[in-house]
Amino acid sequence: MKALVLESAKKLSLRDFPVTESMGPYDVKIKIKACGICGSDVHYYVEGAIGDFIVNEPMILGHEAAGFVIEKGERVTSLNTGDLVCMEPGVPDMQSPEVLEGNYHLDPDITFWATPPVHGCLRETVVHPARFCFKLPQGMSAAEGAMMEPLATGIEAAKKAKIRPGDVALVVGCGTIGIMVAISALAGGCSKVFISDVKQEKLDIAGTYENIVPVNSKKENLIDFIMKETGGKGCDRVFEASGSPHVYPDFFKCTKRGGKVVLVGMMNGLVQMNIPWIQVHGLSIETLFRYTNTFDRAVALVNAGKIDVKRLISRTFSFEEAVQAYEYAAAGYPEVVKVMIELP
Repeated sequence: MKALVLESAKKLSLRDFPVTESMGPYDVKIKIKACGICGSDVHYYVEGAIGDFIVNEPMILGHEAAGFVIEKGERVTSLNTGDLVCMEPGVPDMQSPEVLEGNYHLDPDITFWATPPVHGCLRETVVHPARFCFKLPQGMSAAEGAMMEPLATGIEAAKKAKIRPGDVALVVGCGTIGIMVAISALAGGCSKVFISDVKQEKLDIAGTYENIVPVNSKKENLIDFIMKETGGKGCDRVFEASGSPHVYPDFFKCTKRGGKVVLVGMMNGLVQMNIPWIQVHGLSIETLFRYTNTFDRAVALVNAGKIDVKRLISRTFSFEEAVQAYEYAAAGYPEVVKVMIELP
């Protein structure tokens, strides 16, 4: 079938690619209609690797997608042909101890789209377990459905933070995930969310959401700003979503005593943390890696009008323009949040 193939670093082609997938009794076959470009996709395209995950042979990209069910296995009862669904891209080994402990995202043998050597979903059709497919309500587009994957990360961060009604939060980093964390924190009960970055264009987009307050940390001292705005207390919940080592360890000082910090952004290398200061201020720290059981929540929140993801789709390309779409996404335009590819 036709697919967007990463041949090697900085070399993409849209071509016929042999894919062999068998349908099991609990699987569905999906005709892909929309697929977003994630930061990890761009990393693989530009560098050919992310940490220990190295692209050693041609690989299909894409893991944020939605499409129509065109075939279903004999044991599938939750979906029907014609249903528009979004898909959770990671399928764990259901026999792993991590699954039994409720941490299926930590399964070391999880099969995750577009993570070498697993092919992604930027192709005509995919076969996927129905258990990891989520029906989209009438009126929701395939492009919105493809946004459920990054939104799932934001909702997972809000879950980790154990937000209480009325909490005030800070999100450090205003990329796609940072904005998803901010809007998820609001949906989870925060009364106000500050979001910081050095790119004003990204902050302007985040600022279109009610009760999100953008802070340009190139122009403002973030700690002084937060302390002034919170009466010297700091924020109840702080999320690090930039993945930049340069924000460490200072952003911790934006947290109130007894507050909670969630580390969302991932990076290479080591960072400094002032452990005695963290202990004296009674901070608790949570880490985040992907998500568990959040896709249905993402769909429900968007359907209820609690979260709007449409405004974060900056530009849409056709499937025939997929190579250009990746070139555009890799250019790093500051006003761009999400680049979407739509298939016929």
